[in-house]
This record gives sequence, C-alpha cells and structure tokens, in this order.
Amino acid sequence: MSPPEHFTVAYEINPWMRADQPVDRDRAVKQWDALRTALLDLGHQVHVLTPVAGLPDMVFAANGAFSVDGIVYGARFKYAERAAEADAHRTFYESVGGWKFVPPTQVNEGEGDFAYLPGRGLILAGHGFRTETAAHAEAQEVLGRPVVSLRLVDDRFYHLDTALAVLDDHRITYYPGAFSASSQRVLAQLFPDAVLADETDALAFGLNLVSDGHNVLVNTEATAYAEKLAAAGYRPVAIDLSELKKGGGSVKCCVAELRS
Repeated sequence: MSPPEHFTVAYEINPWMRADQPVDRDRAVKQWDALRTALLDLGHQVHVLTPVAGLPDMVFAANGAFSVDGIVYGARFKYAERAAEADAHRTFYESVGGWKFVPPTQVNEGEGDFAYLPGRGLILAGHGFRTETAAHAEAQEVLGRPVVSLRLVDDRFYHLDTALAVLDDHRITYYPGAFSASSQRVLAQLFPDAVLADETDALAFGLNLVSDGHNVLVNTEATAYAEKLAAAGYRPVAIDLSELKKGGGSVKCCVAELRS
C-alpha cells in the first residue's frame, strides 16, 4: 500500500475523475489508514511503499505490478501521467529480496487488469481500456499460468478490478454488464457459482474489494452488495474510501497483493 500524501485529481484519465473537484487530502489519508488498520487487525502484513511527489495516483498501488508465486510481472502504464509509478514498484520488489521481477514490454496496469485464482491456477485478465491483449500473452509466458482474456465494454469500469473480484481460491464475483457478450458467456461457463453484482453494486465500487477467503473488505457505499456477500457465506467489512473514489478507485485499487 502507498499512502495518499500527494493524492489529488490533477488530470482526468477515467470517467470518475474531475480535475475541478476538490480533494480533502487529510480525509483521504485517514480513510486509507483505516483500510490499512483493518488489514492489520485481520492478521495481514502490510508493506508501505513511500509515496512520490508528483504521482498523485500512486495510492492506487494495485496497478503497479502483478505477482504469482514469487514472480512479478511489472506494469507499463497507458498514460504518461502514471508512467513513473512503475519504477517505484520495481524498486520495491528488487530491494526487499525474494522476488523475481520481470519488466514488461506490453502495456498493462498490474492487478488493475489481472486477477488470480490460486485453487484453479488461473489468471483472469481484462482489456478494452487500459491493458493491451498482447500483455495477456506476455503474462502467461512470464507467470506460467493460463490466462483468460475478458473484454470490458463500459468505460465506467475501465479496469477489471472495478467489475470483477476473487472471493476465495475458486470463486469470483462480477458485474456482467461490464463485459462483452462473449466474455459474459465465458465467465458463466467457468464460474457458475459466482456471486453476481448489479449495476448499482458496481457503481458503488462494491466489486473493488479485497478478500482473504472469508473476510471481504468492501466499500461502505455498497450496502446491498454487502448483503449479497453475507448471504453467500462471506463476512463483509465496510471501509469508507469516499475521498479516494474521486480518483476512480476504492479498496482493491489501494492494495497490491503479494503472492510469494
């Protein structure tokens, strides 16, 4: 995770961002710290990546890389405004030791567009707005796991992690309307037991969540969706990240999961 010490909406690269909308940075820091504390209270270890001035979106740490079994496939951002974030993440992985970092040649935005199901050894990968399909093939070669490409068609859900999330080793949750008809058929075939979200759930950033297989940290705005998660056997943990939502992200965007 990387604290939002420099967070602001300085440019507009997704439909949620409005450069004329004021940001309360102190409030953003407090909300981020509440998320960090919630993860610690659940027994998870949190590494903190030092924020860099001039990189206001660095708080969305999930976009900086994608790791599976100690191998890290680095990010290459679509927009120049975020490009330098990739170097900060690479430095982290190379400095802490124990990771094999592989720099990308293709445009991809890390866990923003990649999700992993350990129980099935399967990577789900989004494309359509940020990550290029060529990066899906590259990730498959780098990580040695089959990759299923899914096309996003609604720019409000510009990253896979705004429209789909992994709940446990085998199960996912997603909003069908964010995907092309063909991708919807693929998901329905692969995951007949998925927890389905509706448009209201997705617009509340409910799917931008972090799950440890039982506890699901989810945006406070997604109240109806939290009830669906509880009905499916999970324990929702409500997290208020309303200030960071102004940048187009919520819980998952703030957390890069380290799979060693």
